[in-house]
Amino acid sequence: MPLFESFKVNSPHVTYNKDSIISDYVYRNSEASIVDDKVTITPKETNYTFKTQTTVPKLGVMIVGLGGNNGSTVVAGCIANREGITWRTKEGVQTPNYFGSVTQASTVHVATNPATGEDIHVPLKNMVPMVDPNEIVWGGWDISAHNLAQAMERAQVLDYDLQRQVAPYMKDITPLPGIYLPDFIAANQSDRANNLIHGTKQEMVDKLRKDIREFKEKNKVDKVIVLWSANTERFVDIIAGLNDTAENMLASLARNEEEISPSNLYAIASILEGVPYINGSPQNTFTPGIIELATRHNVFIGGDDFKSGQTKIKSVLVDFLISAGLKVSSIVSYNHLGNNDGKNLSAPKQFRSKEISKSNVVDDMVASNSILYQPNEHPDHCVVIKYVPYVGDSKRALDEYISEIFMGGHNTIAMHNTCEDSLLASPIIIDLVILTEVMSRITYKTEGSQEFLNFHPVLSILSYLCKAPLVVPDTPVINAFFKQRACIDNVLRACVGLAPENNMRLEYSTLGPQNFKKGKM
Repeated sequence: MPLFESFKVNSPHVTYNKDSIISDYVYRNSEASIVDDKVTITPKETNYTFKTQTTVPKLGVMIVGLGGNNGSTVVAGCIANREGITWRTKEGVQTPNYFGSVTQASTVHVATNPATGEDIHVPLKNMVPMVDPNEIVWGGWDISAHNLAQAMERAQVLDYDLQRQVAPYMKDITPLPGIYLPDFIAANQSDRANNLIHGTKQEMVDKLRKDIREFKEKNKVDKVIVLWSANTERFVDIIAGLNDTAENMLASLARNEEEISPSNLYAIASILEGVPYINGSPQNTFTPGIIELATRHNVFIGGDDFKSGQTKIKSVLVDFLISAGLKVSSIVSYNHLGNNDGKNLSAPKQFRSKEISKSNVVDDMVASNSILYQPNEHPDHCVVIKYVPYVGDSKRALDEYISEIFMGGHNTIAMHNTCEDSLLASPIIIDLVILTEVMSRITYKTEGSQEFLNFHPVLSILSYLCKAPLVVPDTPVINAFFKQRACIDNVLRACVGLAPENNMRLEYSTLGPQNFKKGKM
């Protein structure tokens, strides 16, 4: 199929200005009313105007856990792409790429050529102007003092010849001191903790805010995004009067309360600085108080937990099985890995955080089919994670899915998946920050409104990239993989005045008014 780098929409409802794209868009959905077990469906239309600022800023990204496997790998990968570095392995010469990034390495179907009947695709990154990952300025914090060249060598993720060539670009990137509160991560992490912020929790937040301001000024970036890629923490307790409202959260901070985690502190500092914060681990960083604080300050937050390997497959496969009318009754997921993430997850409280984020991924798909499942019925779902140092970053995932099929039969799918963990997570980091940045340039207004508004601070559009999607409070959580991807595509399509992709293909299956290539109908 032809791939085109750029396109322009020819429509009276789309206006291209010097610094923006304006799209008048009709959003169509349906609402249901239920009376005496009878459902009435009412189609609805809402007129939106979307405005996308087309000037792409210089972006800085500060990673919490910059010296970890993910941090050192994503920075090295972007440097290799930027500098065009090639390296040799036993398979031959390798060239840098952004494979695994939905923004950089996937396409969107935008139209059909009536002369040939061929579909036209464009790179997703060209739907609207986006940040080039080669131009991102990287920085951040880590509890280990290793510079990024040392951290990359310790991680043992990238081929030696590539490490050798990117090391000169990375040796001068040194993480800022990070926050280490031993109660929240595994005790086995203490040997890495030699680069620390000290003081009360309020003083720690003040130091983080100062770090963000200085990073922005030093690097002359227009925007900063903070992303957590550090160790999985244990869950914090949600306690009335402590972290249930924004006021209580800030008051608890001032009192130096124990039940405030490092990720809470980074989130608070980011929000107070007006900087988006993304949580790439499974802990419940976004307490009700922090969500309220972000909403009050109109600062984007997103998460939780990078969806890179086993869970991504699960969200695809269970979506497929249930939509095909097969009753998934048992899901058993086993992992073993040997990187520092696996080491930290070997502690029970940290594993529990990961277990929760992995286990909830099928809930909305099960709830969607009451033919197969009774109320409150769920598949048996077991998740196991073991630490095996020898395998390093090359995580092994073994899954078994048992489904009930026609006339009492059973179907079993067993799968082995080798996930090079950080090489799968790094493109997700790139996508998270690029999509977050572009959403900051998209505003909307509805019919009758004069003022353009930002999307809600809770960026549910990032669900596609996260195991446990954070959504606007009291709204549905969508884990089904293809719905998540369609959300990204269709929001971007709306920004340029294109209807959602519906796959009806009526131009091929009916004798409609369109005149496609002669002889096709």
